[in-house]
Amino acid sequence: MPSLRERFTGFLNGDNIISRLLGKAEEKTGIKKDYLATGSLCSLGLYLVFGYGASLVCNLIGFVYPAYRSIKAIESEDKQDDTIWLTYWVVYGVFSVVEFFSDIFLFWFPFYYLGKCAFLLWCMAPCTWNGSQTLYSRFIRPFFLRHHQTVDSVISDLGGQALHTAENVTRQAVKGAVMSSLEEEKSK
Repeated sequence: MPSLRERFTGFLNGDNIISRLLGKAEEKTGIKKDYLATGSLCSLGLYLVFGYGASLVCNLIGFVYPAYRSIKAIESEDKQDDTIWLTYWVVYGVFSVVEFFSDIFLFWFPFYYLGKCAFLLWCMAPCTWNGSQTLYSRFIRPFFLRHHQTVDSVISDLGGQALHTAENVTRQAVKGAVMSSLEEEKSK
């Protein structure tokens, strides 16, 4: 298995948008794209630790690329990529809910946004051991399979109650409008 450095170099020399952008920057600046990429990653890491708005940058990293890949998956004929990105979004959603409740304590840690960014990158990594596949198969799917009938029942009950409430509100509104128009007619 190639080392991390070899994979990084292979990615930078491959045919992808980042390699092309770094190639153009290398032509204009004369700085090797290995150094440009390493410097950019280090700058991003430092920004995520010390920078203002690190939360926004981290959330953009966790959203923009996966959203782009999800759109491409929707437009492709292959359904395997749909499953991969749906799994990512389920994990992202669960993580967002958990983070909502724990963020008040965790954001005080100096490397919180760097860790969060690393976690999101792991969840979207194009490999078999990526985070979204691992977390979904080990935690989310078993929990769902144990509790989905209860959740379906609650959702069905809530849907019925919402429909009943909407019907009552509509009836009351129509009744109020009719009463109002009758009172208007009497006053003339």
